[in-house]
Formats: sequence, C-alpha cells, structure tokens
Amino acid sequence: MTSGLVNPINSLVADVGSPPIPEAQSWIKRYDGAFGPLINLSQAVPGNPPHASLLERMAATAGSAAGSQYSPINGDADLREAYAAELSRIYEGRIEPADTAITAGCNMAFFAAMMLLAHRGDAVLLPTPWYFNHQMSLEMLGIEPRPLPCRPEAGFVPRVEDAEALIDDKVRALVLVTPNNPTGAVYPAHVIESFAQLCRRRGIYLVIDETYRDFLPHGMNRPHGLFTGEDWRDTVIQLYSFSKSYAIPGHRTGAIMADARLIEQAAKILDCIQICAPRTAQAALPWAIDALRDWREGNRTEINGRAQVFREALAPLPEWTIESAGAYFAYLRHPFPGVRAQQVAERLATERGVLCLPGSYFGPGQEGHLRVAVANVGADVLGGLTERLRGLRI
Repeated sequence: MTSGLVNPINSLVADVGSPPIPEAQSWIKRYDGAFGPLINLSQAVPGNPPHASLLERMAATAGSAAGSQYSPINGDADLREAYAAELSRIYEGRIEPADTAITAGCNMAFFAAMMLLAHRGDAVLLPTPWYFNHQMSLEMLGIEPRPLPCRPEAGFVPRVEDAEALIDDKVRALVLVTPNNPTGAVYPAHVIESFAQLCRRRGIYLVIDETYRDFLPHGMNRPHGLFTGEDWRDTVIQLYSFSKSYAIPGHRTGAIMADARLIEQAAKILDCIQICAPRTAQAALPWAIDALRDWREGNRTEINGRAQVFREALAPLPEWTIESAGAYFAYLRHPFPGVRAQQVAERLATERGVLCLPGSYFGPGQEGHLRVAVANVGADVLGGLTERLRGLRI
C-alpha cells in the first residue's frame, strides 16, 4: 500500500527561482498613469520592426508546405553556408558551414553548449553581474555557476587574473558575454584574446556569447581576433542570436559556432531538445545577411544614439550614476544606499511608470544597481526620463 504522496520534482529545477521578468512586469498593474504612458525598459526587445522585405519572405515560407517540414538537426544548409561566410568576413578567418549549427534562439545555444561541456558537479565561470538565464540553466543542470566579479571601476570588464584564481579541477568552461547583458560593457579585443589564452593554458573552454555583436560602437568592426587562425578550434565556442540584429525575437533563431567535431556532438543534444530550429526565419535569413547589411548598420547607429540620449537624460541627475552602457543596455547605480534594488525598481514602476530590472536579478552584490534596456524605446521617450526620475523618494 502506497502513502499516496507524489514523488517530488527534480530539486535542481525546484530550487531555481522563477523567471524574473514576469515578476517585474506584474508591478506595472499598480501604475496609475500619473506621469504619462508606461516606459518599458525591462526585457531587451528590439525597438524597431523587422525589415518589410524580411517579413514578406518569412510570410511566404510560413505559408508554404516546405516551410512546415523539419529542417536538418543543425539547420538549413543555405543558412549555415551564409552564416559561416558572414563569420569569416567579420572575423577575417576560415569558418566552414560544418562549424555552425542553428538553434531555437541563443538561450538554446547556451543550454546545449553547457550540456556538451559539463555535467553535474562541475563548475563554469560566469562574469558577475550575470545574465540570469545563464545562471538558471547551469543550476538546473547541476553545474555550479561560479561568479567572476566584474568591478564598476573597471567598466565591468572581467580580469584574467581574477579568473585564473577561480579555476580548479571542477571548472570546465569560462563564459564571456560581450557586449554584455546586463551591464552593456564592451570587452576590448585584447581582453577577450587574453581570456582565450588563459583557457587554452588551463585546458578549459571559452564560451563567448556575442548576441549583441551587431551593436558595437562605430569603429569596432572586428570584435576580436580569436578566429583569424586555427587555434580556436580546440578551446572556443561562440554563441549568437539573429533575434536582435534582425528584430525577430519571436522567431527564435540563434547559432552555435565551434569546430565541426564539437558541432557533431552538439547535434545529439539539439535533436533531443529542439529537433530543429523554426523554419520561417531560417529560409529568409540567407538573403537577409547580405541584403540587409546597410539596414542593420542603420539600426546600430540608432541604438548607439539611444544610449547617448539616455546619458543626456540623466546628466541633470548626478545622483543617478551610469556606470556602464553599450549595445542594448545601461547599468545604473541608484541613489539610495542600503535600499534593495528590487524596492527601487518597484517604486519606479508603480509610481513613475518606468519599468527596469533590479540588479539583484543579475547575481550577488548587485543591490545598488538597476538594468535599463535603452534599445526598447525611441529617443523621444528616453528623453522624458529626466522628469520621471527627478525627486524620487524611498
């Protein structure tokens, strides 16, 4: 006779906190509109629509019988070929289609990469503040997300010597995110290359997430030199998202780039968790990679301009300190020492109609900060933040 008790679910899942963005979005129900329409600067959402021709091509695929079929596990051949050619052009190296796999978004790419490299009881270094989905994924896999502290005085750029001191026999990989989510920090090429050398020397993988690569400051056209030779094949995995660059986050299209032998192994994981990435965007992106280059460059200019408008909006409010900004994000120190970041963010949302995320969502030691997704809204809206933030009391 059984007790009637249901076996508990996997504790590795149960012990991970719920996704934080829905919690933050619930606050806006209490905003009465006193300061005007809500300004949503929480989740990183492209502030512009997709190009009309891209939408037309995706619509044609979505309405076709062929677009309803499975693609190969690693993605459509045309997209892998076009993406490999684009990577070779950007990084001035030799990257083959077999070195790539298309995924259902960059979060899927990260999850697959972590399953490939580590197992329960291992550790992965994450620069802190970290992207919370990275931390959540690792903990659900039983992998320790080991914080690599990034300091405001260094522009939130991690230091190689700090990472080396944290590497032991449990560490299987080190993750870099540049331009960074949540801080917006753009890691200099020499820093990225030094981390690659560290990983090679210590026998671990470097996983570099370049979701926001297409929004680098002007003049930074090659983010780093990791792929100019062939050494990267032994130690580097790169992740990417088409979502932000082409304004199609709902179509869930990302990519992994690694040596072909690793991609072959990653295909086992992808077959089990996605079978294939959505077909609609895969069919249109080979055309878009070349045809929309100027359009993407215009978006890059626009997003960088919005970051500048945000700086100007906060200039009259020196008590609010922008400690880092780049690509989609700014990382802001709030002016209330000792007050929890969530309390500040909630008050901003409910009283001033400005929704951003508390630093506490992004790892230990972040109670003094807020993350602002400056790409979400136009420059005209960002300019109105001065009065929204002025005189806030807690």
